[in-house]
Amino acid sequence: MTRDFWQKLGKSLMTPISLIAAAGIFLGIAAVLQNPSIVGESFVEMTAVQNVIGLIRSLAGSIFGNLPVLFAVAISFGLAQKEKTTAAFSGVIGFLLFHVTIQYLLQINGITAATYSVEALMEAGLSELEATQTASQYETVLGIFSLRMNVFGGIIVGMLVSFLHNTFHTIDLPTAISFFGGKRFVPIITTVTVPFLAIAMYFIWPFFGAAIEATGNVIAQTGLLGSFLFGFLERLLIPTGLHHILNQLVRFTPIGGIAEIDGNQVVGALNIFNTSLAQDTPDMAIMADSTRFLAQGKIPFMVFGLPAAAFAMVKVAYQEKKKEVKGLMSASGLASFTTGITEPIEFSFIFVSPVLFLFHAVMAGLSFMLMDAFGVVIGNVQGGVIDLFVFGILQGTETNWFWAVLVGLIYAPIYYFVFKTVITKRKVLSPGRDSHEDEKEIDNLPKVSEDELGGAIVEALGGSSNINSIDNCFTRLRLVLGDTALVDEVALKKTGAAGMVKLDETNYQVIYGPKVENIAPKVKGAANYHEE
Repeated sequence: MTRDFWQKLGKSLMTPISLIAAAGIFLGIAAVLQNPSIVGESFVEMTAVQNVIGLIRSLAGSIFGNLPVLFAVAISFGLAQKEKTTAAFSGVIGFLLFHVTIQYLLQINGITAATYSVEALMEAGLSELEATQTASQYETVLGIFSLRMNVFGGIIVGMLVSFLHNTFHTIDLPTAISFFGGKRFVPIITTVTVPFLAIAMYFIWPFFGAAIEATGNVIAQTGLLGSFLFGFLERLLIPTGLHHILNQLVRFTPIGGIAEIDGNQVVGALNIFNTSLAQDTPDMAIMADSTRFLAQGKIPFMVFGLPAAAFAMVKVAYQEKKKEVKGLMSASGLASFTTGITEPIEFSFIFVSPVLFLFHAVMAGLSFMLMDAFGVVIGNVQGGVIDLFVFGILQGTETNWFWAVLVGLIYAPIYYFVFKTVITKRKVLSPGRDSHEDEKEIDNLPKVSEDELGGAIVEALGGSSNINSIDNCFTRLRLVLGDTALVDEVALKKTGAAGMVKLDETNYQVIYGPKVENIAPKVKGAANYHEE
């Protein structure tokens, strides 16, 4: 598969993740407000207030309970080249038919929700452990009894549907049945094709699931080393955008852990954390095992380390550029501190200094390892101060949140000293220390106003004729160009770009940080680009 495919897949996976992050915050706040040891018995006994909080908790919990279908729709939509709404609609159809087919095959073999419950299996002669292990291989999805495939089922359905959509959404049929051609043909071919995928997975999944579970057990058994490797690799993959794939593996597959909660098997670090959080009395030991791949490992370097690095880059900037760099780094540091969006800072050094990039990756790995070693229990996915506050401090001292702060306070001066030393000693071209020729070239360009921003970016990208596709994630403008050699990077910097990434001869990314959400529509308008 091409690099472009993995880029789009990673971006598609982030769509449900953004919803999960928001829902997780609501779930965390609700858990705090229903914890008598934090808010007091009198507040917990206020029936009307607790009913409202309970509703919020149920709504947030429903998001986590329906992740597979959310992934199916998000991937169908995200990988579709045109007519994205039709692809999303077909994704829902495909997901339902996939599990209905599997349910039918299970019924033929006498496997139903009634016959394969723990109680029924124990009555049939299995021990409680054997019955639990057997029953955990199945689950009910949107009321359909099926194999327990978790989000993997949604992902493979979404990938198949997007392929069918991109292949057939412009198909011409004979005149007599032409009404069913074009985009109307996509849900039809989905209906015909998806059952064959379900039949194949019915026979394959038991072996595949066992292999994934074995891999997850091996990684889980590496303990602190596993935590370090995850954090280290997750940062190393940042330039490619493929870190999203690694994150999904630990969040939603056995690689991130398998736990028994309230009689049900829960798979994946994020699923385990959120399911535990929704319990009246969360099991802190189970949560600790799952959170070692979640937000807690990010807090020391996102809340403390990278803002300190940003401050160091301001201090070493040339005097005439300090004001400009201060504005850029203040916004970037604030984004990292509050929300865990780190790319505006990271892309200011990872391509100009491999030493700093490697240092940052090692520190990230150590951060995950130390949080695991100290028994910190802070979940969710972002890693900013919001996660620290909601899922750590407000949940009480049992989360050991103070270790994240203590390690972070050590990280801050280390990051500041290393960045300041490396930049000055190795003459790194960090922001405000660009070569004078580049500075003059940028300064000689006309100022770009908000109204002209879209047009300026399009022109810097080689004109609208050079742009084949425009998309964006949380921080990057993702482009498919006719020729990346036509890009004027100096002009892009003038538009406020924190960095650029050339993936290959056609795939190109421009990093703007969180403001990319406002920039992308302007670029699409200026390029006269439309997604059908």
